[in-house]
Amino acid sequence: MIDIPLKDIIAKITEQKHLPEAEIREKIKAKLTQLAGLISEEGAAHIVANELGVELIRPQAEAKIRDLYAGMRAVTVPGRVTRKFEVRSFDKGERKGKVASFFIGDETGQIRVTLWNDQTDLFGQFTEGDTVKVKNAFVKENRGYPELHLNTDSRLEIRPEGVTVAAPLQREQRPARERKTIKELAGEEENVELLCTIVQVYDPRFFDVCPQCNKRLLQSGEGAKCQEHGAVTPQTNYVLSAFLDDGTGNIRATFWKQQAQRLCDKTDEEFLQYQQNPQAFETVKQDLLGEIIKVVGRCRKNETFDRVELTANLIFRHVDPEEELARMAEESKGMAEKLDAPPPVKEAIKKVLDEPKRPAKIAVEEEAFEGEEDVDVKPAFDEEAISLDDLEDLDGKL
Repeated sequence: MIDIPLKDIIAKITEQKHLPEAEIREKIKAKLTQLAGLISEEGAAHIVANELGVELIRPQAEAKIRDLYAGMRAVTVPGRVTRKFEVRSFDKGERKGKVASFFIGDETGQIRVTLWNDQTDLFGQFTEGDTVKVKNAFVKENRGYPELHLNTDSRLEIRPEGVTVAAPLQREQRPARERKTIKELAGEEENVELLCTIVQVYDPRFFDVCPQCNKRLLQSGEGAKCQEHGAVTPQTNYVLSAFLDDGTGNIRATFWKQQAQRLCDKTDEEFLQYQQNPQAFETVKQDLLGEIIKVVGRCRKNETFDRVELTANLIFRHVDPEEELARMAEESKGMAEKLDAPPPVKEAIKKVLDEPKRPAKIAVEEEAFEGEEDVDVKPAFDEEAISLDDLEDLDGKL
């Protein structure tokens, strides 16, 4: 299924069927109830749109950048090159090659384009300001933003005849990381940072995904199948959720594969053992309770449960509460007072301060995170533009 944001689905239904937003949301809520919560809000919205005869993706020979969504295949997009980055080589065991990326834009927005291996030979044939046409590419999501990837069937036409592109819309920038309290969250935050105590941890959930596109597999009588790649050998993925509290409120946080590993300080191999032996995870849950962590992520409002939820993008464990509060005091006295006042946080801080220090482990973790924090605070479109999803496979880290 193409990953269209809920707000965009609702907007398309409103545009084509002239229904008020409140009525559409009621239909989505009814569908969620009917299916006993087995699908997401976006999935329910897709069903509602289909039942109403709404075309969420209209067939077109060439697409505008604003109409690109993760999961789309065989798309053709003309654009003007707005920024280029260097070609990089990688050597990770059996995986060797080159990768390069650049941005193209039109009057509706800008998007990152990623080239792999032999395709990078074209990189020196165009410059910023040139018009190009990306043909038969697919769209992936990278931290909430769509990006274009070329495969062996894709083509990049440079300065194609008869193709003109209007002046590109100014690049959208990701907001700089902002420290907030849970009480202040509205459900529309990107790159927000929280200092919280872990108060509840749930068992991990395991599921099969396609090893090629990482999409959840469909189970049938013939075995696991991918909607795009057919019969494949399943790859196991997992997700972990927990409740975090900072004294001003609590929030449910989701930790996907890489972040679940970081939170629990476990390798992929260690985590997969819990699928066969779930009881062994009880010790991990108990060890996490009461620990103060710093987490960076994005927040969304879950309309069904009327609550704000967090998806973690970066985690810092074994933080120094004294240092964090000093930093907050420097940034904002009001913020420091809010976080310092609630008894739960004060008790948790005292507990951590009273524990023996773990300098060796802390030093290793700080070194591991060095640089990632710098990358994360930059605007998303201004950082070195290689897909973080793909680098996660290449580097073994976020």
